[in-house]
Order: sequence, then structure tokens, then C-alpha cells
Amino acid sequence: MNMSAVALDSVPLATPRIAEPPLHLVAHIPGTEGWPVVGSTLALLADPKGEMERLAARFGPVYRTRSFGFRSITLLGPEANEFVLFDQAKIFSSKHGLNKMFERLFPRSLALLDFDEHRLHRKALSVAFKAGPMKSYLESLNRSIAGGIAGWKSRSRDMLFHPAIKQLTLDLAAASFLGAGLGPEVAELKSAFTDMMAAIVAVVRKPLPGTRMARGVKGRALMIGYFGRQIDARRASDGADIFTNLCKATTDDGALLAPQQIIDHMSFLMLAAHDTLASSISSFVWFLSANPEWQDRLRAEIQSLGLDKGEPLPYERLDDLPLTEMAYKESLRLIPPASLVSRCVMRDTEFAGYKLPAGSRVNVNMLFTHYMPEVWPEPQKFDPLRFTDEASRGRHKFAFTPFGGGAHMCLGLHFAYMQAKCFAYHFLSTTKVSVAPGYKPDWKLWPIPRPRDGLRVRLTPLASA
Repeated sequence: MNMSAVALDSVPLATPRIAEPPLHLVAHIPGTEGWPVVGSTLALLADPKGEMERLAARFGPVYRTRSFGFRSITLLGPEANEFVLFDQAKIFSSKHGLNKMFERLFPRSLALLDFDEHRLHRKALSVAFKAGPMKSYLESLNRSIAGGIAGWKSRSRDMLFHPAIKQLTLDLAAASFLGAGLGPEVAELKSAFTDMMAAIVAVVRKPLPGTRMARGVKGRALMIGYFGRQIDARRASDGADIFTNLCKATTDDGALLAPQQIIDHMSFLMLAAHDTLASSISSFVWFLSANPEWQDRLRAEIQSLGLDKGEPLPYERLDDLPLTEMAYKESLRLIPPASLVSRCVMRDTEFAGYKLPAGSRVNVNMLFTHYMPEVWPEPQKFDPLRFTDEASRGRHKFAFTPFGGGAHMCLGLHFAYMQAKCFAYHFLSTTKVSVAPGYKPDWKLWPIPRPRDGLRVRLTPLASA
């Protein structure tokens, strides 16, 4: 393979723009243009949940704002989620909805493909998440998670959980995505991950020297080089990791994915899995710390599996942890790893009596839906029993959307649940986790939630462990 063809396309060609409709075509939608130049950007960065709730209280469940240099129309509630995410009529473009934020960093990732092209690539990539490969990933997850938790307990009882889980999820990404440790390049890859994520929400969208976007573009170039150098060897190997599976994936006509396609898909999937898993496990552990009775119930469920001390969690027993799955889902409801989804209207449409002209950027907000009291009674309360079959039966199918929905629902959804169950199995069977009385972390909710103070917890080894 000639790497000069792949190499170092670190600043991709711009996606053709769809013109934003002029203000007079959306003036009938209630809303605000915000401050000059920055619009509502600063308020959204400072407090995305509070700003959204204030705007909804002021303007209703359909409103317009301007932020990050463009105007958006927000549609709130389960019906809005279904309208935009299910999208049977193929009205809403993910590529044109996300391109201003993602195109310099993930220009041809699955998130920036639409309709038939998206379907073809998703089908090709889905081979990496079938039962056979998933069993192989779980073997390496068991080893990495058990080793990581043992390392935490050997160092200190008191710890900042979020930095520790971010390091562990990077190790998990190495194990399941790459099949091996990252070796001496780990520091550079970690820095690239961090810089690319920060660049997604950078106020300055051009890679000017010294800006977040410049650092993000540099991180992308590093990722291109790292993955690109290995593709030929992976295609010839018998590895069972996600990267090797993607290198061997084919489209409907039997053609292998092009190297640049593999690189773009791999960069996005690995980055998304690493950061969203660290976020969701952090919130999971926080809610179990704050609700010790649920921690005890999950521990009892894990013990009821009857597995020997230190035995790996078998793939065939994943479905035997329903309470663990419900508790994880409830933490995803309260702190979803992605709080909103953006799309671009490709042709004129209408929702709730409001005309949405072609070119409009539309947002749906999971966080708002997950806290609607008419859908979730006592929405602030941690209650995993909301997810029993009986409780879920009458709920709108788009009321719970932590992984999106429709054609673009997260490809790694089941992989995420498997990782969470594997973590809970090893963690709760050996450790009690607690927080100081009255402690409550302050969560930075966007772009991916994290506790600002790192989440201060105490680990206490169980006597039977």
C-alpha cells in the first residue's frame, strides 16, 4: 500500500455546504439570536442543561438559537426524537448536521455518512460487533479490567475515579480495538485523543497556530499515521481485535474498505468508545456510591452467578445480570454520554406546526427528554426499576436515547453494555465504593460528561475478595 496516498491528509477537503436559510424564513419559530458574534455559545458551554431548560421555559419545546457560528432549531421531547432520528423519509442529514464540528477531525467517519452510503458502511463495520468477535473482546476485557482494578486498590483507598477510569478505558481500547498494548506511543495517542475531543467544540473553527483546532488537526495526523502504517499487516494477520476486523471488512460487492475509510472509521470509533465509556462508567460508579443499597443489590446479583473468585465473566452469562443492566441504563438516563444530536434539513418539512426550511440545522436533546417528569416521575431520583419490562412497556420508544436512535444508533451499543457489565462484575465482587457524606460532584455535561473534580471516591476491599 502506498501510504503517501493515505498519509497525511490531515486537513481534509471541505464538505460542500448547504446554505443556511436566512433569518426571515425561520423568524416564525420563537427564539433568540443571543449576543453579537458568539450568540448563545458561552451560555451553552457553561451550563448546557440549565440553558436548554431556560430556553424551553421561555420559548417552548421548539425554539431557535445561534451558537458556534450557526443557527439551530431545537426540537424537544420523545416525538421530536423519533421524528428526527427515525427519519424514514430521509429528510435529515447527519453529514451536513455535524460537518462544521467534525469534518476537520473525522471527515468520513460513520457519523458523517448518510442514507444508502451510511447503510453500506454500517453493514460492513457491523461484522466487528457480531457474537464471535464480541466473545473474543470479552476475554481481553476480563483481563484488562481485573488487572486495572487490582492496581487501583494496591495504590490507595482514596482516589479520583474519573482520571483512573480514563486510563483504564484507554487500556480497554488497546485490548479490544487493537489487540495489544499501545507501547511507547501511548502518551502521544492519549494526547491526540484529548486534543481531538477538545477541538470538536472549539470556538475558533480554523486550525490557526496555538488554537484548539490546530492541536486537534495535529492529533488527527498522528492517528492517520498510527493506523495507516498497520493496515496491510492486519489484513494478513489472524487477529480478533476490532481494528483487524475492520481491515478485513468488505462492502456488499466484496470489496475491502479503502485504507482512508478504515482510518477514519477507526479513529472515530476508538475515540468515541474511549471517552464515552469513561464518562458512563464514572456516572455509574457515582450513582452506586450515592445509593449504596443499589450497590448491594448488584453485588448480590453478581454473587448469584455462582462463579469462582477471580473467574472471568463468561459471554454466555451476560444476560444473567438484568439488575446491573437496569442500573447502568438509569445512570445513562441521568447523565447520557451524548446530550444532543444535530442534523441538517435536506428539504422543507414541518414539525409541531412549525415549518423547517431546507438548510436548517436541527437539534434533538436527549438530556431534556430524560428529565421530563411526565415521562419519568421524580426524574432526579436514581431508580433502576424504571427499566423493568413492565415499567418500560408503556413508555415512548424514543424517550430513552443515550445512544441515539434510528439508522445512526450507536454501532457499539451492545459492546458498551458488555463493557459496563464486565466492569461491574469485577469491581463490585471485590470492592465497596463510597463517597464522603454530603459530597456531590459537579458535572461538566458537554461535549462528553465528566466530573470537574475528578469524582472523589473511597475504595474498600471486600473481606471475601
